[in-house]
Amino acid sequence: MLECKNLTCVREQRVLFDNLSFTLSPGEILHVEGPNGVGKTSLFRLLVGLSSPYAGDIYWLQNNISTVRESYYQHLLYLGHKSGLKPELTAIENLQYFQSLHNPNVELDVWETLTLVGLAGYETIPVAQLSAGQQRRVALARMWFSDCPLWILDEPFTAIDKSGVKVIENLLVKHAENNGMVIISTHQDLNVPDTLYKRLMLEKPIAEAFYV
Repeated sequence: MLECKNLTCVREQRVLFDNLSFTLSPGEILHVEGPNGVGKTSLFRLLVGLSSPYAGDIYWLQNNISTVRESYYQHLLYLGHKSGLKPELTAIENLQYFQSLHNPNVELDVWETLTLVGLAGYETIPVAQLSAGQQRRVALARMWFSDCPLWILDEPFTAIDKSGVKVIENLLVKHAENNGMVIISTHQDLNVPDTLYKRLMLEKPIAEAFYV
């Protein structure tokens, strides 16, 4: 279980959110919503340990993530705004590299997976020559090769068409039904079963005052 207790996030001396607490258990998809600028990406950076909260704690399996970083990262798949791809490698080489590092025993067809995300015909083109949307699709294809229980996805549907969104939604549901956990930010509605769905709404910054 992932648990956040009384998180306070301050950016440029401005309070984005304060005393934020929630839990995420196996089999749940948490949809983080809110207008731009409310701190969704800042929250995700806290959750993956890229930055530290002004106050509060984040626990993984009842351990503060700051004390179990290596173990936590082994259980975590994070897809942020940056693709995290090697630009000199092709789409298929990027996936093969990811698979060799994270789940070498998985039995999946890399070519078929790239077709699922709409990249048929682009498999052997260096990622640097692909559009931003196509690079996004290569990054998302890594979900099919991940056995990490916790997925944290920051705006994964950016530059993805409706058919691509449906494919990804189906994968999220399958992951949750297999006792996986998903935290996702998106401005659109999620078409997932209510039994798997949780919602976290971030409002506008709670304070115009500054922390000093």
